[in-house]
Amino acid sequence: MNLLIIRHGQSEADILNVYEGRADFALTELGHKQATQMAKWVGSYMKPDKIYASTLQRARQTAEKLSAATGIPIQYEDALMEWNNGLIAGLSKDEASKKYPQPNPKFPHTAMYNQESDIDFRTRAETILSKIINENLPESKIAIVSHGGMISRLFQSFMGLPMISNTFIYSGDTGVHHLQIDTSAVGDSRNRRIVFLNSQAHLAGSH
Repeated sequence: MNLLIIRHGQSEADILNVYEGRADFALTELGHKQATQMAKWVGSYMKPDKIYASTLQRARQTAEKLSAATGIPIQYEDALMEWNNGLIAGLSKDEASKKYPQPNPKFPHTAMYNQESDIDFRTRAETILSKIINENLPESKIAIVSHGGMISRLFQSFMGLPMISNTFIYSGDTGVHHLQIDTSAVGDSRNRRIVFLNSQAHLAGSH
């Protein structure tokens, strides 16, 4: 099974420099351009059999570009949304730090200001990845359009890293990660491979 995990394009929150998370910002004009370029590149590299996407606007708009380029419909999943950052969503970092200071240390189980705990976030990634893998055929080519934080948790889950892990991967605007599960084995003996991480080859020369 091939998994192409894709971050959304540039969003309005990137320009405003605010905490995004569950704040539902749209793509910028550049973000739409990035998504169009990504969709064309993915269609020629490995046309997916199915597209899954977060229901947040910036991911939805990115997935729509991929769907239009490939003719593959989108299956929307709330579980692919970014970390639920509660009351700091949409706030500037300065305002958020004043109104809702984070505890130090912050424990993995800590959930405050209507936020999701680190454990709950990782558990959500484990659950949706298991669902996607097990409801598709072993030879399927799957595209997943999501967010930087969720993509890191999907990667942790894919690699079987501990529930509490400080290993994260970077995802640039419309960055594409290609992960692969060996279909010649079954169950826990399936090998999992990283083909590449955060390819932005499609954005070469883009402004």
